[in-house]
Amino acid sequence: MVRDDASRAIGKIVSVSADRLVVELHGGSDNFTIVGFDDIHYVATLGSYLTVPMQAEYVVLEVVGLHEKDSAQPHVSQAELDKTSSAKFLDVVPVGSMPIQGGSFRFGVSTFPPLYADALYARDEDLDRIFNVELPSELKTKMDAAGAQQLGNVPHNIEIGTSAVFKGYPVKARLDELFGGHVAVLGNTGSGKSCTVASIFQSVFMKPEVFAPLGAAFVIFDVNGEYRQALDNIPTWIKSCYLKATEPDKPILDPSEKRQASEVKDRFKLPHWFMSVDEWALLLRASERSQLPALRTALGLTTLFQETPDQEPVEDDGAENSLNTIRNHVLAKIILSILNTDSSTGSKEGQIIAVLNSFSTEQISKDTIASGLYNDYGQFKDGKNSTTSNNYDAVLTLLEGFVSDEPVLPSYSNLPFSFERLQAALDLALFYEEANGNKQIREYCSQLVTRLKSVIDNPDYEFLRADVGALQDHDREPTHYVNRLLGIAVDNGRYRKERQICVIDLNDASDEIVELASAVVARLVFDRMRRADPRNAMPVHMVLEEAHRYISEKPSRFAIDAGITFQRIAKEGRKYGAFLIVASQRPSELSKTVLSQCNNFIIHRIQNPDDLSQIRQMTPFISETVLRRLPSLPKQHALVFGNSVNIPTTFRVRDADPTPNSNDTEIRDIWYVPNDPLIDWSG
Repeated sequence: MVRDDASRAIGKIVSVSADRLVVELHGGSDNFTIVGFDDIHYVATLGSYLTVPMQAEYVVLEVVGLHEKDSAQPHVSQAELDKTSSAKFLDVVPVGSMPIQGGSFRFGVSTFPPLYADALYARDEDLDRIFNVELPSELKTKMDAAGAQQLGNVPHNIEIGTSAVFKGYPVKARLDELFGGHVAVLGNTGSGKSCTVASIFQSVFMKPEVFAPLGAAFVIFDVNGEYRQALDNIPTWIKSCYLKATEPDKPILDPSEKRQASEVKDRFKLPHWFMSVDEWALLLRASERSQLPALRTALGLTTLFQETPDQEPVEDDGAENSLNTIRNHVLAKIILSILNTDSSTGSKEGQIIAVLNSFSTEQISKDTIASGLYNDYGQFKDGKNSTTSNNYDAVLTLLEGFVSDEPVLPSYSNLPFSFERLQAALDLALFYEEANGNKQIREYCSQLVTRLKSVIDNPDYEFLRADVGALQDHDREPTHYVNRLLGIAVDNGRYRKERQICVIDLNDASDEIVELASAVVARLVFDRMRRADPRNAMPVHMVLEEAHRYISEKPSRFAIDAGITFQRIAKEGRKYGAFLIVASQRPSELSKTVLSQCNNFIIHRIQNPDDLSQIRQMTPFISETVLRRLPSLPKQHALVFGNSVNIPTTFRVRDADPTPNSNDTEIRDIWYVPNDPLIDWSG
């Protein structure tokens, strides 16, 4: 043992077993504190570390218990226990090893220390190696868009707080590992999750000695309206976008004075034609057996009968079933089916005209059909008091000429259409199903029709409605929409990053709207990342607050639920640079698939037995001693483990400055007030 090691020896190993070791501290100490040459070391704090030199490496031990007098000793008096000469013991478990000279910590131990080996207290430089955060910022030369060389620092680590065990020791996480995978921030309400999330991204943007993180992209699904305030002290060269889902006539507050020049604010809009068939099923709660096929047909008809001619789908001129041929077939079959029903002549005429008012072609329209639908006393005749029906027969011949073998309807192509157009398309789809012999389809889909009408009439869904007649670039095409969210501009074919943070404020939205909006936006971002070339060149981090509300483990009773989107991102997102930061107070209700794919966890106080059980299942390598501390963790304290830190550690989260708007209610100050108090509150 080298001389420096000898000066740090605090005791010897006196017991070795498969699951733990016992260290007896050297005699003459009246407490569990060691005064070293460099500092005072609280070696007996639960969760602290000792090292044992063995040939060319140290074995690292974690303290999991402490006691005075060996339990195997015979009974002694209290007076004897109080003596400074009484023996003191530490229960420790081996967690890893590291070279004595240089090199990083390795988790796991292949050889246990022998009896009477010296145990040493850990210095700060040992802790840096244990946590593998000793690397300083790296000086690099990078080229800007103009071709000029610029010199700056690129950090390896990010400081996330201070150790709860080692006084004043900063706890750091490795940047590549922390943000190169999915992160879960879990804990009871009021334990500090929002401040932790805010503190993490504030730390990213507030490192003055490095290149500015202008390439970052955070999309925050802010379901409680908390995070806009947390951006106030971020440097002004970090730009943000604030999008609020609210009613059209409700004003959106201006940014704070500090962010006036750095924030773009707007109303949150999500053009409904960007939604997939499954997402429409989620919105309309379509059942899988009958309603989902009818909905899929209706969405296909919005593409077949495009509302805006400039968005007409490109077709192959030589195709046997051209789009116009299919349109004529659909209309002809529906009209013939209506004419063959037992309804009254007036009813038939009204239904056909209603269809042709919404959908028509050059060959089948009111102009080409009306002459054969003259209703004379309940009969289709050529005129008043006419005895002939030549015009009606001609219409039948015309329509029958357009009916062909069942063509394949075009799939839904996400081209712009109005809600009212979809309502008409759904009615047309039901007519088409009836024409194909499914006479009960309208009854089966009555709830779907009602649900669509309620969505059209409900002002809460205003964020889905975009004016088809006044479309902007980000309304027409999903790529432009995602570029706007991520702050990407395209100038002469060159991509430029204009903003780094996008806050989508869903505080005023109901749970089903939050579920829908988050799933659609996340899917659009993921699709954009999958198409990017080269892939993984511009990572995006989606912060999901109150994630249990829309990433549930419990399967939906409908055809689809939002969790499927996030499960796919959790499983595949890393390859494309799409990452999740999941914050939740109910880990037991979260999708186990999403949690299992998280690479890093920050766990605040958790008291619910089901949630604690879920944490235990996720962390089989963490000692029971550490897990037992979770229910009693103070506010703003957390346990961090995962790829970004070598071994689990408890820490105090660095202060968020400013904090998100998530303060606890100040009951005393609100209750005890003078008569006719001044109330600062607005609805």
